[in-house]
Amino acid sequence: MSFDIVRTPSLQAVATGDEQQLVEDLQSRVDAAVRLAEEQADVVEAAHGERAAAERLARFRGAERTLSQCGKEMGEKAAVLRETALDSLIASSAAEGGKPEFKAAKELAALESQSRQATRAIERLVEHLIPAAQIEHLREQSHASAARGRALERIAQERAEKVLEQLRDAVSEEVVLPVDLSKGVSGALLAYAAEFRNRAVQAAGTADELEKRSLSGA
Repeated sequence: MSFDIVRTPSLQAVATGDEQQLVEDLQSRVDAAVRLAEEQADVVEAAHGERAAAERLARFRGAERTLSQCGKEMGEKAAVLRETALDSLIASSAAEGGKPEFKAAKELAALESQSRQATRAIERLVEHLIPAAQIEHLREQSHASAARGRALERIAQERAEKVLEQLRDAVSEEVVLPVDLSKGVSGALLAYAAEFRNRAVQAAGTADELEKRSLSGA
């Protein structure tokens, strides 16, 4: 290393002079730290809650789609059966010694009853179950994002303390040694942590808004 302290009183030490390699090494260490954060007990627990809430919401949405398709098919079938029931009733009544035949009408009544049940189930899903599941999912998303943010901040703090410990001899020699950790792995982890905390706030805010709408009947 060659430099003139008179002309260059401020120095920046880097692991390599290859800028591309420097970026790749930094990203590799950040990725490893992020994976480590995902293995933390509180993050694992929060991620499990988030997945469970997402699966519950997906099941309700799937049920709503299934019932909607079923309702559509029953409506089409009922339209055909309605004409068939009338034709059968007229034909059986018009026959000699005719006795009204209500078999098709009974099938129609059963089908219409099933259709009404499907409609009520869809209403319950759309008006209550799905909104409640959405709110729960957003709450769990917020909790999981906050947990990830805290875990990354802990890892960043531990890395910073380790680096400062390694610099102790240099500090003892120079008395004062400014260190900018924001440009290294710790700084990158704090940026990730801030992003997760923002996501947590946004998810919680959206959940609050949906809950207010649900309570107000909007």
